[in-house]
Amino acid sequence: MSDNVPKIKILKGAEPDLSAATYQIHDESHTIGNALRWMIMKNPKVEFCGYSVPHPSEPNINLRIQMYDGLSSLDALLTALSNLDDLCLAIGDSYKTSLMQDEYEKWDEKS
Repeated sequence: MSDNVPKIKILKGAEPDLSAATYQIHDESHTIGNALRWMIMKNPKVEFCGYSVPHPSEPNINLRIQMYDGLSSLDALLTALSNLDDLCLAIGDSYKTSLMQDEYEKWDEKS
């Protein structure tokens, strides 16, 4: 990572118990923002989750998480990141298995 910028930081205004916080994720875009929002919202303990790209020329996303019952939004974020990683690994494994079975449509371009 360049310029010693932290990958994730908590922005000002977070609740002291982190039950509601906005996290800035450096060097990411809508791709991870939307996937993380989806994964976080699958958690029934999450009251709200949304993200924004503050400016198109800056490679950051801001992710807001609000929890029910004073639970930690940081725990929800870390769990979602782990679950998203597991999902990506499972999709990759399924894709490799499918390719190895050689059961896909092939198309040869004729010159």
